[in-house]
Amino acid sequence: MPTRRDVLAGLASAGAVGAAGCVQVGSSDAAPQAADSNETVGTGAGGREAASSTTETDVYRSTVQSVVGILNYGPNGPQGSGSGFVAGDGYVVTNQHVVAGATEVKLRFQGNTWRDAEIVGTDAYSDLAVLRAENRPESATPLSWVATDPEPPVGTPVMAIGSPYGFSGSASTGIISGIDRVLSAPNNFTVADSVQTDAALNPGNSGGPVVTFDGTVAAVAARGGGDNIGFGVSAELSKRVVPALAADGEYDHSYMGVRLLGVTPVIAEAYDIDDVGGVLIVEVVEDGPAAGTLRGTDGSTTVDGVSVPTGGDVVVGIGGTDVEVQADLSNYLALETSPGDVVEFTVLRDGSETTVSFELGERPQPDV
Repeated sequence: MPTRRDVLAGLASAGAVGAAGCVQVGSSDAAPQAADSNETVGTGAGGREAASSTTETDVYRSTVQSVVGILNYGPNGPQGSGSGFVAGDGYVVTNQHVVAGATEVKLRFQGNTWRDAEIVGTDAYSDLAVLRAENRPESATPLSWVATDPEPPVGTPVMAIGSPYGFSGSASTGIISGIDRVLSAPNNFTVADSVQTDAALNPGNSGGPVVTFDGTVAAVAARGGGDNIGFGVSAELSKRVVPALAADGEYDHSYMGVRLLGVTPVIAEAYDIDDVGGVLIVEVVEDGPAAGTLRGTDGSTTVDGVSVPTGGDVVVGIGGTDVEVQADLSNYLALETSPGDVVEFTVLRDGSETTVSFELGERPQPDV
């Protein structure tokens, strides 16, 4: 079976995501079939070269058949909706918050084709979920994740496809506006290694794909923000979490057992740190993985009218990687470690730099 990249190349040679979920699925228009194009497709990773020669119509037609609308039914009837897409061996990927609390889930494929779905696994910490559809239409072939070594850089053209405000099969375009973000998800958890985009993400886009111009998924749309700002779960994190959800129904996240605060100018002054950077350990959870190894704060001082907690370790490195902001620490834990790994931390303690290590635990299951 030809891949989407083959389809796009064939088009050329032939003649050429507030939260973004929770509205009723609307339009019943069938998606158009792929047509000839007068463009020539490039071969750059993540669509960087392809974007200059592949039209938005090519990208849309090669991917939309694999995008679904999702209706979430609870004990009292419909209670939310969103989007999703086919991936892997045919399972459907979406956001955890799109299917949270569902007693029944229905999927709407292109052409107004409806199927019942089973929730196979959910993960609140990444805001990802995996569903299985009964008798998935043959036209809904799996989308592939974008290559992430390296991941697509800022400026890469992308398209978000989903059901904003219930309009099935809608597309919006933009670029990757930022990477390595830490996203505050609708379920009140933070999601590491998030992708920022200026492609419009509106209510109903949640869980849909944000694809590069070679038709591969760069992110799972998660939420919109202000004007021209939206966020999605990165392909790199998704490639770790989604297969585990499909196979086991759950994913185990690494856990330090600490409460953190990014180092600001007033914290740097209080700790006599020359450069603003690092993460302050505010509190260490009793009997947690870091207990007895990392130090939390035990006092306070006032700098420029701001109360600053004092006495805690400042983490400036993990596993040989510098920690400048909290996202550096969160992303390393999410992408490079697993529970049970022994990880080395570089910390500033009592004015001196030292190295400590401990075994990471498993993040406790959330109450959602």
